[in-house]
This record gives sequence, C-alpha cells and structure tokens, in this order.
Amino acid sequence: MNTNDYIDFFDELDDDEQTDKVLSAGKRLPRNTGRHPKKLSTSERQFVHQQDDSRSNFKFTYKAARFEEWWLMDSLGSFYEHKWIADVLKRVKGGKEASVYQCQPGAEVDAPFVAAKVYRPRSLRNLKNDAEYRVGRVDLGEDGNALFKSADVHAIAKRTSYGEELRHQSWIAHEFKAMEALYAAGVDVPKPYAMEKNAILMEFVGDLATAAPSLNSVALELDEAVSLFERTVRNIDIMLTHNRIHGDLSAYNILYWEGDIKLIDFPQVVLPESNPSSWMIFQRDVARICQYFSMQGVVCNAKQLAADLWTSHGHRIFKEVDPKFLDPEKPEDRRAWEKQG
Repeated sequence: MNTNDYIDFFDELDDDEQTDKVLSAGKRLPRNTGRHPKKLSTSERQFVHQQDDSRSNFKFTYKAARFEEWWLMDSLGSFYEHKWIADVLKRVKGGKEASVYQCQPGAEVDAPFVAAKVYRPRSLRNLKNDAEYRVGRVDLGEDGNALFKSADVHAIAKRTSYGEELRHQSWIAHEFKAMEALYAAGVDVPKPYAMEKNAILMEFVGDLATAAPSLNSVALELDEAVSLFERTVRNIDIMLTHNRIHGDLSAYNILYWEGDIKLIDFPQVVLPESNPSSWMIFQRDVARICQYFSMQGVVCNAKQLAADLWTSHGHRIFKEVDPKFLDPEKPEDRRAWEKQG
C-alpha cells in the first residue's frame, strides 16, 4: 500500500477543509459517501500493523482518525523505536503543510514534552511558490546530506514522481538542518532532536494543558514589546551572521511563552549569497516583524532597519528590474539580468 491509496481518508485530518480544496483540483479516488465512516479493509489493517515488535506496541493516547493513525505510525514509528517518543498526546496545530503533535518523550530525551512536526503527504501539500526559496540551495536527502547521485539529480530536474518525493524530503531536511545550525548559534529556536523522512522532532514550547500561542495573538505591554522587538532583531542579526534568512518570518511564526519567544517554521530558509531574491525576501521578513511591533507601540522603521542589518553583514542593496524593461541586445541589461539570476 502507498500514500496515494489513502488520500481519500485524509479529509478526516483537517478542520479547515483544505484537503477537499486540494483534491478537488485533481484526480480523486473513490470516496465513501455514506454517513458512517468506512471501515479499514483487511489489507489496510495489515499495513497499519505490519511493523516490527517494538513499533507494534506504539499506541497513542491521542485519538486519531483512520488515515491519521496510519500516517502517524508511518511518520513517527521510528522515533518510538529509537526511544525519542513514548506516546502521542494530542494535536496542537493543524496546517496546510504540516501538523504539530505534543508527545511524551522517550528515554533518550530529557524534557517534559516534545513536539513532532509531521508533514502532510507530498500530494496534499499546498506550498506557495516554494521554488523562490529553493534557488541556491543544494537538495538534501533524508540523512540531511547533499544528494549527489546522478539519478537523483536527474529525477529532481525532470520533476518525475520520484524526483518530487526527493524535493519533498529536501524541503523537510533543510528545515531540520537550519534549526540545528541556528540553535547551536544561539538563535531562539526550539531545540531540534531528530528527523525522519516525514517528520521533525523538537522541543515543545508550553505545558501539558497549553501549547505556546503565536505572537500575533498576544497583546504586549510596551516595555515587554520593546524588549521582545530587540530580541527578535538580535535573532535576525544572528541568522544573517550564519548565512540564513528565515524567508517567512512574522508574528505568526514566533511562539510566545512566559515572556520568552521561539522562532519556528524554517523549511523555506534562504541563503543570502545564493538567492537573487534574498534582499527582497529579507525586507519582507523585517517589514512583517515591524508591522506587528508597531501595533504594540514600538517605534521602528522597517526599511531603515532592513538596510542597516543587511549592509552590516557585507551584503549589497540593489533594486531588481522587471525583465520586460531589459533589452537582451544591450550588454548592461544582460549583466543586470544575470545579476538578478
């Protein structure tokens, strides 16, 4: 059995009807249209339970839907086998790209709780223009190392089904590797523990009853807002020092807990020196941060702040030119186009 055999079950995972929107745009497998849920067939049950001895004992406290249970078993089973997690307690966040689950840690993790970010199947993910972020990045395998086999590189270039699976894995691996590097550098990110082909295990921010809310849902007193703004800017500065731009930074991707913050969601991380759109992406990150903190009473100038941070790390500011205004017959226009990538 493979993931596509179960796509018609995936609507039970989401509250936002995203699955229906995605599936309606393409081919759909036959669905059970009755009022009662479709029971798993014998072959489906065999697939779910066709695990090794240790994985067969992996039972969830969290009451998962039919496909969700299979997907969690497939995505998190290895974490259980290696004693990274002992139980899945509840789902704390559902999204178009991934869902996050609060888990009880296993013997290998010294923490009250851990968070498992489980990506949706590639066929159901709804990334917006992810090609913009991939420019200048090397594709990574499920071990986090660069893909070098010619067959893999060719499959990715040709966008074959296998190549798309590799791109999906690379997207996840870039998030984990970025979190590892940034955590070691002192950036306020959840501590990353482990990565599998479809999931990342990391520090859980919150307690048993409550997961940390995103900063956009929090109203701050001015003194705290100023302090957290300065801390956020310091994080952006450290990321630049280590050749990283978040790429989708905003108050929605910052967790707030007991006066502390953690930056999250790094799959689209951008390399400043390699991506011709890096300055534009960086400006957008800074503008979104300033927009939130301005609403909290902090005085900040997004354009000036972005320029100061960018140039302080030796990066040049240049204005991108729309290709329609460039003449391929003019050497200076060709150089401008090449500079933009």
